[in-house]
Amino acid sequence: MTRPSRSAYSLRNNDTMPRGPSGTRPATRGENTADGRAGIEQPTVAVASYPDYAAAQRAVDFLSDNGFPVDRVRIVGSDLRLVEQVHGRLTIGRAALAGASSGAWFGLLIGILLGAFAVGAWWQVLLFAIIAGVVWGAAFGAIAHAMTRGQRDFTSTPMLQADHYTLIVDADVADQAREMLSRLPTDPRR
Repeated sequence: MTRPSRSAYSLRNNDTMPRGPSGTRPATRGENTADGRAGIEQPTVAVASYPDYAAAQRAVDFLSDNGFPVDRVRIVGSDLRLVEQVHGRLTIGRAALAGASSGAWFGLLIGILLGAFAVGAWWQVLLFAIIAGVVWGAAFGAIAHAMTRGQRDFTSTPMLQADHYTLIVDADVADQAREMLSRLPTDPRR
């Protein structure tokens, strides 16, 4: 197999995204293909900053409710960090219990599908599928945890958090956004 020439991988207009097999490439933020402004990078302006994502989301929702073109808004989180909330110790028993509950749901799905075609006692098919799912799920959960050999004996939920969130809008609508946000109620319940 011959290697394609370098020109097959060349980038157009200093774009950072190479073309795919169909000759197209994914649209980037600077390419507003919906209104025909492909390739035109819009200048942007920061119009507000918020301490948490909920407040930034509330501001964008307020803009949307008041008819602002929210497709021209970005919420930018700055100073990102990964926070992993540890929930508790994970033992073989807890891993088996988690596997059993997942297996029960899978068994329920299979039981419903098979029970729909059963002649007679469809509930027996459903019950057997749930029990089999619980047993297999518990076994796989316990085995999978045992294979980690104590390398991760806790459960947790990772999440990305930012120090603050900034609303960025296209420069030509920045004054309109600032004016609307000045009317944003300070009480989040309104």
